[in-house]
Amino acid sequence: MSDAQKARERALEAAVSRAVRDNLLPLQKTLEDLQQAFADLVSACSSVKPTNTLPSMLRVRATSASLAASLSVLSDFISNAMKDRGHEIDDEDGGDDAPAVAVAEAPAPRQQKLPPPEIPVPMAHAPVTEAEEVEETALEEEPAAEFEATAEEEVASEPVEVPEPEPVAFRVADLPADEQEMHKRANRVAKVSMQDIKMLRPADVRKGQEHKDICVRLRGELDKARKEYDRRFQKILDQPVDYFRHWMVEILGDGDPETLGEYPYPSPVLRR
Repeated sequence: MSDAQKARERALEAAVSRAVRDNLLPLQKTLEDLQQAFADLVSACSSVKPTNTLPSMLRVRATSASLAASLSVLSDFISNAMKDRGHEIDDEDGGDDAPAVAVAEAPAPRQQKLPPPEIPVPMAHAPVTEAEEVEETALEEEPAAEFEATAEEEVASEPVEVPEPEPVAFRVADLPADEQEMHKRANRVAKVSMQDIKMLRPADVRKGQEHKDICVRLRGELDKARKEYDRRFQKILDQPVDYFRHWMVEILGDGDPETLGEYPYPSPVLRR
């Protein structure tokens, strides 16, 4: 094997290894989302309304399709890269005998070669569907820092007669890794819950906005969503963030907190 051939083979192996490493985290995240979506589907199956399971089914289907497509892209890339390396080795080993073999055996036309291994490594991302986009973009669109700023503004707006030491700002990034992950899941679950309610009862949501009584008009659905939220995220309920109320204001109230009416659930943000 010549030095040039060895260098190409090493570059190709490095590209394949880099592709596998770069896609491990996205694949792991998609798998976690699939497990979470399936857990939500199991919870929805206990509802008295069979239609409540539809949003969870759509999320499971979209997430599983995304995982399958990602694995397909990655496996195709590795297979094609290995085929390309085999063709190059055959070409160099054949030497001058290659034309004679071609005339004698008349093999079928070979597949078109892939570009050299120095090309950018493709990431295994599947097309984003509408149902998947609802879950996947929740964390990117609303970082936890927004809730920190909201909590600080509310504290600053309260009248204070006696000067007090300035409170230390709450930062999710300062928490342990497991609590940071729980904050991400709570943010996503709260947003998806409000989107499901708005999708299933759009007329009541509009009336609630007009009469400023969303919490009263949609109390049944909100109670179910809140009960599940409290059960899953009990560990962070006392921390100064309230993802449930935030997404209720943004999605059901179109950004106007007055449309909620009297908020019936305990909130560390309102207490502060």
